Amino acid sequence: MAIKNNVTQLIFTGLFQDPEAQTVSFVIFLPVYVATMLGNGLIIFIVNTSKNLNSPMYFFLSHLSFVEICYSSTIVPKFISGLLVENKTISLDGCMTQVFFFHFLGVAEILLLTVMAYDRYVAICKPLHYMTIMSRPVCHVLVFVSWIGGMFHSMIQIVITVQLPFCGPNVIDHYFCDLHPLFKLACTDTFVEGIIVFANSLIAVISFLFLISSYFVILVHLRNQTAEGRRKALSTCASHITVVLLFFGPATFLYLRPSSTFTEDKLVSVFYTMVTPMLNPIIYTLRNAEVKNAVKRLWTMKVKLGGE
Repeated sequence: MAIKNNVTQLIFTGLFQDPEAQTVSFVIFLPVYVATMLGNGLIIFIVNTSKNLNSPMYFFLSHLSFVEICYSSTIVPKFISGLLVENKTISLDGCMTQVFFFHFLGVAEILLLTVMAYDRYVAICKPLHYMTIMSRPVCHVLVFVSWIGGMFHSMIQIVITVQLPFCGPNVIDHYFCDLHPLFKLACTDTFVEGIIVFANSLIAVISFLFLISSYFVILVHLRNQTAEGRRKALSTCASHITVVLLFFGPATFLYLRPSSTFTEDKLVSVFYTMVTPMLNPIIYTLRNAEVKNAVKRLWTMKVKLGGE
């Protein structure tokens, strides 16, 4: 039986309803988005042009930065432009497209972070076999699997969602299209769909357990190392652990629970859709001497060319 939708357009309530708060939000989040694009773009450029950043770790980092650019661009431009208008609307098809790419890229990022944890495990616990285990073909396969995993996850989510009937109202209590707010608008019971989405989101739990296990093994392995060896090994992991906590914390709060919404959801979403993608290149740059040196060399080269 064909699904009949009386709703063809959705209206966002937005992050704030107060006009002054929306103006302040525009002034804050536009630079945040620009910084996200520039910071992650710089990471991609440096990794792909620097001869000193050719290890698997930086190969994965460049792909993570590319995912961050796409992930943030799925949500933020629409949100920022909506701050300038009174009616924040999106077509139902556009909403479904946003849901698809948001979850596709989000899970691709989760899987990439998991791959990066495995990379650190091999580098620290099996250093003599590192370049054999993490050969370039293997790295390409791991990145490919991350993209396919994100695609498969998102396909399940969107197949569930597009089958729901939307009869009205058409006001979505959020600043972008996501599953829980959409489920509230469906003119049918969504308990089963919520359970399926919850089960499908367990991929995040599995990935997180793998991450924790990898770092537990690393810590056990480091007990036999010298203090200097432990310091160097942990310094390569610190940035990755920080990014993992920033991403998994909000995602766990939002998706690993039944289909319901809390007033805090929108503020938590701001953190992982806008703030975390901006912070990632800063975190990796500040805590990584090789990346900082590559940035300095790039800046020095630019100054020399500018002076000629």
